[in-house]
Amino acid sequence: MVATHGFQRARKPEQIEARRCAILDTARALLGSRSVADISLRELSETVGLAKSNVLRYFDSREAIFLEVLDENWVAWLDGLEASVIPTEDSSPFAAEIHLASTIAESLVPQRLLCELLSVMGSVLEKNISEDFARDFKKRAAVNTTRLASLVHSQLPDLADEDAAHFAKATLVIVAGMWPYAEPAKSIAVVLGEMHAPPATEMFATGLREGLVNQLVGLSARAATRTS
Repeated sequence: MVATHGFQRARKPEQIEARRCAILDTARALLGSRSVADISLRELSETVGLAKSNVLRYFDSREAIFLEVLDENWVAWLDGLEASVIPTEDSSPFAAEIHLASTIAESLVPQRLLCELLSVMGSVLEKNISEDFARDFKKRAAVNTTRLASLVHSQLPDLADEDAAHFAKATLVIVAGMWPYAEPAKSIAVVLGEMHAPPATEMFATGLREGLVNQLVGLSARAATRTS
């Protein structure tokens, strides 16, 4: 259980930052055991030891808090991905694309929280935020997407910038579309077992890899037809 904090009113910048950090710490801890949909602003506020109105002094809304957690997980994932990508020595057709797309997919599979938050970013989390916060968050999201596109372009220099950007955006869409099926309800899991289907997490990993490979190989193949 997350410890509550006996806060006095924050006046100094460092006190305000401490409140924000405590709220984010609580959100991270709660997300470790349940989904975004199951965490209310009331529960988050009570757990951190603040009234709802006080939490809203530091963040626009419940959704804004989770978008902050999303951004930090997004950045951390990109940091790790950039450090781990190694070019393949296989020179067969599309080997570089298959290797890179597979590496990206494999790096996303263990990122449960990132995948969940990406899956509800557009449909839930961006629906209840102010214009100022939306402007700031979308700028950060664009930076994150551009980082992925730049990584892809660095590994596949013959791929046009716009194609690398398309792949980066498609990666987010594929993750968002597939993740809700990666953690099925108990009844669905039972039925899938009766149908002798692979475990949902395995299907997610396989589907994500296939989706990203098909996207990147397809973009490269289409680019080749433009230059031939």
